[in-house]
Amino acid sequence: MLLRQLLNLPSRRDAPTRAGVGSHVAKPRPGGHVSVGVDIGGTFTDIITFDGATGTLEVRKLPTSRNPSLAIESGLKELATEPDEISLFTHATTMATNALLTHFGLARAALVTNDGFRDVLEIGRQRRPELYDLGTRRPPPLVERRHRFTVRCRVGADGSVLEDLTHGDAGSVAKRIIEGGFDSVAVSFLNSYVNPEHERLMREVLRYEGFRGHISISSEVDREYREFERTSTTVVNAVLAPMTASYLSGLQASLRRMKVRAPVYVMNSDGGVSTVATASARPVMTIESGPAAGVVASSKLARQLGLRKVLTFDMGGTTAKAGTVVDGDPDITREFEAAGRTHSGRSIRGSGYAVRGSFIDIAEVSAGGGTVAWLDEAGQLQVGPESAGSDPGPACYGRGGKEPTVTDANVATGRLNPRHLLGGEMPIDVRLATRSLRKLSAGGESAVAELAKGVIRLVNDGMAKAISIVSVERGRDPREFTMVAFGGAGPIHSCDLADEMGIGEIIVPLHAGLFSAYGLIVGDLTRSFSAPVMDSPKALKRRFDELEDEAQREMEREGFRRYRTERFMEARYLGQSHELLLPYGGEGGVRRGFDMRHKALYGYSSPDPVQIVNIGVRARVVGPEPAGLRQKRVSRPSQPTTRKAWVGGTTQEVDVFTREGMFQGDSGRGPCIIEEYDSTLVVNPSWTWRAEEFGTRLER
Repeated sequence: MLLRQLLNLPSRRDAPTRAGVGSHVAKPRPGGHVSVGVDIGGTFTDIITFDGATGTLEVRKLPTSRNPSLAIESGLKELATEPDEISLFTHATTMATNALLTHFGLARAALVTNDGFRDVLEIGRQRRPELYDLGTRRPPPLVERRHRFTVRCRVGADGSVLEDLTHGDAGSVAKRIIEGGFDSVAVSFLNSYVNPEHERLMREVLRYEGFRGHISISSEVDREYREFERTSTTVVNAVLAPMTASYLSGLQASLRRMKVRAPVYVMNSDGGVSTVATASARPVMTIESGPAAGVVASSKLARQLGLRKVLTFDMGGTTAKAGTVVDGDPDITREFEAAGRTHSGRSIRGSGYAVRGSFIDIAEVSAGGGTVAWLDEAGQLQVGPESAGSDPGPACYGRGGKEPTVTDANVATGRLNPRHLLGGEMPIDVRLATRSLRKLSAGGESAVAELAKGVIRLVNDGMAKAISIVSVERGRDPREFTMVAFGGAGPIHSCDLADEMGIGEIIVPLHAGLFSAYGLIVGDLTRSFSAPVMDSPKALKRRFDELEDEAQREMEREGFRRYRTERFMEARYLGQSHELLLPYGGEGGVRRGFDMRHKALYGYSSPDPVQIVNIGVRARVVGPEPAGLRQKRVSRPSQPTTRKAWVGGTTQEVDVFTREGMFQGDSGRGPCIIEEYDSTLVVNPSWTWRAEEFGTRLER
């Protein structure tokens, strides 16, 4: 007898739609011609607009506010953007990451799982953040033990039902959850990635009994094997969903009050964008929303310039991030530890919350303009991980910050303008920068100057390690790559890092400080669909066809008729514990492609059989294609000024150019400094530079 009949449930009453399905996606608003991208970071909020009618880009950088809507409204007013002209609005935010780091704003969630699996979140994997520290602790579970409920039901590894879900168990747990006043529920049953029937019926019972909060079921959030990772991903989704839905609905309401009628999209961790409905139901996809946008922008620029191998270097106010783009496509990883710690850019396994999905592969270090310098117990200089953030910010901003930061060091050494930033909109006080550094030095001015240089050297060392992780440790020679440097602080340090890594070419795009926001308006809308296989490469065609049929149904329900699909797989040698992600080019190329990838990463391949663990299909709706970043015409070139600055290891008088006042084709040789509204480029002595339409190209 069917379980639905046993439970005596109506077939459609209050049946919730699948995550991200059921809401028709609005197309770009007819009549509008301006695309808007907003990237809210820890220090600054970046706003960029592209006018499709005139082909012009406008940018604005504002301090991040506790109320993001105020910054957005202020930025649009400053850019003189009329609300009825906006056709598309895309957003990236660090909200999900910050919530997991601080545990502020997370939903009060319950977990429903199989009898005997109540403690799977705490058992996890045998990973210790510090191997030899007996007192090490993992992060606290996102769902307390008393909020985890179990039911008696069981599905076998082959999908067969070994024990049915009963009315007594399902109804009793649903009532306890409702009485407990929970905001959200995660449902994760054993082997539900093969047969999701019990999870779907548990959801129906919850709805039937009257639960009106968010429900995340693992077979829709993470349809892959390994119970701990699937359960952890589902729980992370559940605790984020109410907050994310509230934030995005509030953002939409604020935009409507501003008379903006354009559809709103949100950047995903894999570089695609989602509708507000999908991002609200699946916030786990947006955890790395902000960093992904910069890599997307780099991949677009790489395609535009015909660059096959690109290292991305993004340094903002709080962190620095490095990624890789090969043949126009960024590296993708399938596992991530949300809110985990890093060491020299490497994620410390076991220090965060395991999340599975599609993430652009990025190495991140606590090295931004606002990163604080300090002395340890031995009196040794250290930099990070603490940051001054946006409020109060670096000492030189004059907003009450007292601690010395990387920005203060760059101001004190003359590398940053000692009078103002953002085209004169942000005053800078070099005396405050020097005073903050003097707290760490007992000597005079020369000692303070040496201390500032030490801060810069230390932060450069940390960022070089991050670049090494995504290049050398991935089996790639950084000397074969071009660096794309962006972020408000990225171009300042780019030549130092390229010298360290042996990189011979640097591209600094126009408006480098807002380049990530540019990635928001050129991103594609994507959906990823995966299925477990656990088999040999033979006979995969049928499984891929089934997955593409599912993708077609989902995309059509969301209103998309024209899209393209990409196939990928996760494979391993039989007996290995972990898989490699690589594109699927047909059954005949599986073995060769996997052997090559394995050898590139680990230095060898094996004659062992290859096992396909998961397959996937990514559906992609190509977004609007605004023109690339292009320099505005200038009527007359600006004349360079000079100032004393520490460049290339030497303090000397150097020329200081204004990027907005250059003609295309202008060129020169370092040492020099090129200032722009939102960033500053420090050119070391061994480099030549040339102003081009898309930005500045440097070569050694």
